[in-house]
Amino acid sequence: MKTRLFFLTITFFLLTLLFPSPARADGIIIIDPPIMPPIEPFPLAQLVIRYHHVTVTIEDQVAVTHVDQVFYNPNDRQVEGTYVFPIPHEAVVSAFKLWVDGKPVEGEIMDAEKARQTYEDIVRKVKDPALLEYADQGAVRVRIFPIPPDGERRVELEYTQTLSADNGLVRYVYPLNTEKFSTQPLEDVSVSLDIKASAPIRAVYSPSHKVAVDRIDETHVRAGYEDSDVLPDTDFALYYSLGEQEAFHLLSYRDPSDESSSDANDGFFMLLMAPRPDAAARSLPKDVLLVLDRSGSMDGDKIAQAQDALRYILNHLNPEDRFNIIAFSTAIETYSSEGMQPISQVKDALGWVDRLSAEGSTDINRALLEATSLANKERTTYLIFLTDGLPTEGVIESQDILYNLDNAVGESLSRNLRLFAFGVGYDVDTFLLDSLTQAHHGTTTYVLPGERLDETLSAFYAKISTPVLTDLVLNFGELATYDLYPLPLPDLFVGSQILVVGRYRNGGTTDMTLTGEMEGETKTFHFPEQFFSRDSRGGSEPLEALPRLWATRKIGHLLNRLRLEGADQETIDQIVKLSIRYGIVTPYTSYLVTEPQPLGAAEQERIAADQFTQMQAMPTAAPSGQEAVQKAAIQGGMEQANEVAAPPAEAANVVRSLGNRTFVFSNRTWVDTAFDPQTMQTVKVAFLSDDYFALVAARPELGDAFALGSQVIAISDGVAYEVLPADQSTAPIQIPSPIKSEATPVKVIPTPGISASQPTPTAATTTTSVPGGVTCASALITLLGILVGMRVLK
Repeated sequence: MKTRLFFLTITFFLLTLLFPSPARADGIIIIDPPIMPPIEPFPLAQLVIRYHHVTVTIEDQVAVTHVDQVFYNPNDRQVEGTYVFPIPHEAVVSAFKLWVDGKPVEGEIMDAEKARQTYEDIVRKVKDPALLEYADQGAVRVRIFPIPPDGERRVELEYTQTLSADNGLVRYVYPLNTEKFSTQPLEDVSVSLDIKASAPIRAVYSPSHKVAVDRIDETHVRAGYEDSDVLPDTDFALYYSLGEQEAFHLLSYRDPSDESSSDANDGFFMLLMAPRPDAAARSLPKDVLLVLDRSGSMDGDKIAQAQDALRYILNHLNPEDRFNIIAFSTAIETYSSEGMQPISQVKDALGWVDRLSAEGSTDINRALLEATSLANKERTTYLIFLTDGLPTEGVIESQDILYNLDNAVGESLSRNLRLFAFGVGYDVDTFLLDSLTQAHHGTTTYVLPGERLDETLSAFYAKISTPVLTDLVLNFGELATYDLYPLPLPDLFVGSQILVVGRYRNGGTTDMTLTGEMEGETKTFHFPEQFFSRDSRGGSEPLEALPRLWATRKIGHLLNRLRLEGADQETIDQIVKLSIRYGIVTPYTSYLVTEPQPLGAAEQERIAADQFTQMQAMPTAAPSGQEAVQKAAIQGGMEQANEVAAPPAEAANVVRSLGNRTFVFSNRTWVDTAFDPQTMQTVKVAFLSDDYFALVAARPELGDAFALGSQVIAISDGVAYEVLPADQSTAPIQIPSPIKSEATPVKVIPTPGISASQPTPTAATTTTSVPGGVTCASALITLLGILVGMRVLK
């Protein structure tokens, strides 16, 4: 009886261990089962991560990553076990050290094959597939000291790797998906990078997070991201460019097996451009028109901050720039009636700005017409327009103001005019401001209550202060491309970069050109043999985010079209299909969270029709007010996004995005949104069966999907695989052959002093090398040690 009871207890323990939620885990601490378990199990809370700090130093492409985390045991029972840490994917780890509470610990380092077997053994034991996403990676395994009740364990680890450079573009990746690490928000999370190089560092870009970049000098850059009380769910990636010439970097991704729609197997590309280091010496002279609302509603902090911003701009004009200032309310006041002024007049203009005060009404129409009358069609003009209210004087209808300005600008001035609007507060006409900037090569920035106007405007001007190439046009040679964002292309400025995303057909190598105006002449730059991937499956994981980045921008563009032009069925159809395919949740696409059934083609058509009917029945939304401004800011941000739109918190348990795939939770099953139940049949495989693990070994991308839970429908190479509960019998299946990615060869810069075969051990270091000697093309490294759904016994 006691023996039977013991085995029943163990069975219950294993069935409940790590399985209460569908959340995956980057890694896991395997808790030791008790020697003599009690009759009744006592499930405990998951461990909590107090903080997650990552410090990275990169010197001549040698990256040293130091990770510091504190794990907290909130329970009244001690826990201990084994800590598993996947080795960087496609990387050579030359040095590795691990400390627990200040003491060095030894770890066993396993190659990919041994690690895979370890992962499978763990998955079979605890019946949680969380580790399957690492099925093709090596690992380090270490014994963890007991964590006392209500106690903490600090884990520090450090590893060294050599980063690859592809055509001068270096990539560093650190998975910061702490949604997998902790069920409670992190009190503090940060990633800090210090980058030094022998060549000038050009573009610095993160597709995943908003990073602050501090350029120490040409060859030294610091970048960082930090947040608090947050559960980050996106891996951290940073790209930086090296070289003396113009930066022109192409990244592409294509899955030819994707047949979810007529254009689904077309590719996605991202183009990163930045000027050469000596571009400042060839900067273009520009005209700056500052148009400031000084109506009565600007009184107080707003007018003071606006004056500070104007002072900043005037003091940072380039030697050959010209300027003028218009302050408007009921009347129009111009700094100089004699047209654009040289910078020798800045000191006098500063005194004029100091004397401005807030009073009167708001005549936007007249202010804009006065500004365009001062613009010169022969020079690039940046019109910076700032207002905090609706038009209340003169012409007040938005459509009339837009019509009048278009007529005043005409074709001759339109090419050289860039209009940038700043809407302050909630009492602005979002329809007017966004229509103005879209028609005149600019953008709208909304300064919400509580945000500092002077800081926002000064930071904006710092980015556009020195143009070097205007009127940009890309030519892709013989390669067919479409759906480029942004379009038209913005100007290229010193110290900044342009990020273009788009679609392409088929792929291959093509010669590209970039044409623009420089120093009064048309210049053409040639970039031969640019490679667009034909088949990216099995390649670099960061590139799988390109489809979602493109979809984020396109959906933002379509949402803005709906807001400014009104609803039409075709636009809504596109939004519905894109949001379902790529998991971009918006206020208009809440069906991703609320719909309980798989979202096949017929269901998508029904949802789009319902959405269109609802929008037609709704009254026209007000162009001003808190809701209008927030909506305009969010949608404008999506259209200009440099990182993928994050899903709202309420969608976390219903919608998951894995690379270029999106899964929705329906009837206890995670279903790939590319799966259409009306047109596709599934190949069924039992959870934890031999075929189940063989599939993951053959197609590691299926491991990412299978890690979602014990019931999944995932598509690989056009075949839909359905994971069924372990107690359901299934017929043997044909295991597909592994897919090798078609990729451009990466250029690896050898680094002195770093040897994979001859690491230098230290007293607190366990060192090894990973077989294969491959370079770090994706560097998917993460701190593990997360107890997901942990259950332990007294």
